[in-house]
Amino acid sequence: MGNRMDISFLSAVELARKVRRKEISCVELLQHYLDRVDEYDESINAIVVDLRDQAFQEAKRFDEMVSRGEQLGPLHGVPMTVKESYNVAGTPTTFGNPALKDNVIKTDAESIKKLKKAGVNIFGKTNVPLGLADFQTYNEIYGTTSNPYDLERIPGGSSGGSAAALCAGLTGLEMGSDIGGSIRNPAHFCGVFGHKPTYDLVWGKGHSPIEENRAFSDISVIGPLGRSALDLEQAMRVVAGPDLIRARGYKLDLPEWKGRDISQLKVAVWKNDPLAPVTRETEFRVHQVAEALRIEGAFVDESARPKFEAGYSHEVYGRLLHPTMAARMPDQDYESLKRYVDELADDDDSDVARAQRAQVASFKDWAAANEERHRIRWQWHEFFENYDVLLTPTTPTPAFKHDHRKFGERTLTVDKEERNYSEGVFWAGLSGVAYLPSTIFPTGLDTNGLPIGVQIIGPEYSDLLTIGIAGELEKIGFKFVPPRNFMQQFASR
Repeated sequence: MGNRMDISFLSAVELARKVRRKEISCVELLQHYLDRVDEYDESINAIVVDLRDQAFQEAKRFDEMVSRGEQLGPLHGVPMTVKESYNVAGTPTTFGNPALKDNVIKTDAESIKKLKKAGVNIFGKTNVPLGLADFQTYNEIYGTTSNPYDLERIPGGSSGGSAAALCAGLTGLEMGSDIGGSIRNPAHFCGVFGHKPTYDLVWGKGHSPIEENRAFSDISVIGPLGRSALDLEQAMRVVAGPDLIRARGYKLDLPEWKGRDISQLKVAVWKNDPLAPVTRETEFRVHQVAEALRIEGAFVDESARPKFEAGYSHEVYGRLLHPTMAARMPDQDYESLKRYVDELADDDDSDVARAQRAQVASFKDWAAANEERHRIRWQWHEFFENYDVLLTPTTPTPAFKHDHRKFGERTLTVDKEERNYSEGVFWAGLSGVAYLPSTIFPTGLDTNGLPIGVQIIGPEYSDLLTIGIAGELEKIGFKFVPPRNFMQQFASR
């Protein structure tokens, strides 16, 4: 079967290629990853729902297809885990909420159906924070997930289990979701690739604890994480497309990266911002990527910005994000929040008070923010008529230590300066509020041995372009680096 370490950290595309070439069987490949889960996951706690029995039956069926010479899907035989928030038939979908502990779902999410048709073998689900609403990943049902690069630190959230499982070589591919950086922050913290798609590019039906739900949250998207940009591209080609109603009149026709070259690119760079300052090393990584593109012939502009003020965009994002997140609250909690907001002092203009008022805003208030959002969308459109992509940080810092205090008590430490915890969503919100695709790719480890990712933002429906550019940067050397120190801890036992 070859070198175990090499197999563990291959891309999903490479794993599928090995299966097609009969270099490894689907059963052997699944067993390999399950052995790693049994050996390593106790310390990480990434995979919280186990589906190995049915996965073995699938692996045997997949091997029979290979032996008969049947046509295989592009991800045939790839062992895969998915975020706990996806509906997978016969498993609970809880969003980390103890009240939903026994919420066993009968049907697969639409995206899961597409992935299975492409040949993946889903053998587990990965951990999330309560309500998918944190940069950290812990809840009362499944416990706390840790970062394989440093077990005292967070893997990110809310797709924290997804990124940690990939990082530790416990799975071949992952699917997460993102409303405030929930794919992007974990990818950054764990040194893997992640893609937040254009809003509504991927049908979200089945990413809900309520099986009958048809609507999908504002801003929120579902998308892939992997150890290579190749995996993001392949996964997007599998899951992207209109729902069955829209498919009557809409056909997916995304712009392709293939046939283009870095030397043709016009790249804008936004390295830092006083609204959400990033560490010096994080800022340097954005600069380093920009320089790499410049060396390859790209035109790079570090002063270009959309016409809106950053603070205006972030304020509009908050006015849309907070009521969307609050809509997930149990009725009793929401009514309690409304009563609390009614008692706030009129002159209380703190960040916390503004967020709480936004959570219970009227539809009139939401509609006003929505109109402003669409003005921002068009300002982005005008910006991208002159630039292909924008490089930014992903979030202010590398992975920080677990902090389970109340939200209002938490802070971020940025180069020894205490900053507001909520600043962690600023860089995600830039593209999130305006429906834009964003691809995160790793740039290597910092002086503390922690990964730093950089974000590529593009115009709506340029998903394959941002992923393609990440792929070119991967070839240059901006690639996934396995957490060797974590593995060595077990080797020395």
